Amino acid sequence: MITLKKITRQYLMGSETIHALREVDLHISRGEYVAIMGPSGSGKSTMMNIVGCLDTPTSGVFELNGTDVSHMDDNELAEVRNKEIGFVFQTFNLLPRSNSLHNVELPLIYGGVPADERREMARQALSHVGLGDRMHHKPNELSGGQRQRVAIARALVNKPSIILADEPTGNLDSKTGEEIMAIFDVLHGQGNTIILVTHEEDIARHSRRIIRLRDGRIASDDTQAGRPPVPAAAPAAA
Repeated sequence: MITLKKITRQYLMGSETIHALREVDLHISRGEYVAIMGPSGSGKSTMMNIVGCLDTPTSGVFELNGTDVSHMDDNELAEVRNKEIGFVFQTFNLLPRSNSLHNVELPLIYGGVPADERREMARQALSHVGLGDRMHHKPNELSGGQRQRVAIARALVNKPSIILADEPTGNLDSKTGEEIMAIFDVLHGQGNTIILVTHEEDIARHSRRIIRLRDGRIASDDTQAGRPPVPAAAPAAA
């Protein structure tokens, strides 16, 4: 599904060249649950941006579902993002004046899905994360955990190839964070491909594979054996 071949990303900061990624090779198969970890400056945010089609590499090849997206322009990348990738962010990124249903509809609006069809798809996505009774609530009427559930529903609504989660529990208390991670466990159990970017070891341990970056290179790539099976149904809303 995802193949990085000799991926390099450099940034110019005045007269200095920053080497964010250095000839990274990586393959992630469909249905994997992967955590990307590393200290500040390791390259994990840059890798997330490239895998999420938010940035392009300086050199190398990035293939997504067999298509080389390394050198696409901004419009082409936007189309790939909308069709292939569901994003979940630490800060939720919800429209404050819109209710849950409209927030979840947004990717479908951008994709040109007819109104009746997209509302039904948004309703199903919200029900899937246990928020069937919160569809008409605005973000300020929801708890932090409920807001993140709305964000997860928005990520799921297009049935993307990849769910890309960037520090998804960073703004939540530990109990709510575990409840959110339980949703990701369920989504993986249902066959979704999940890439999780985090600096927290306990959050990374929910994944089945942990990739650690250091100084723009992969320092380790470990499969976690013995992870217990997860339920096939989503837990109730917190």
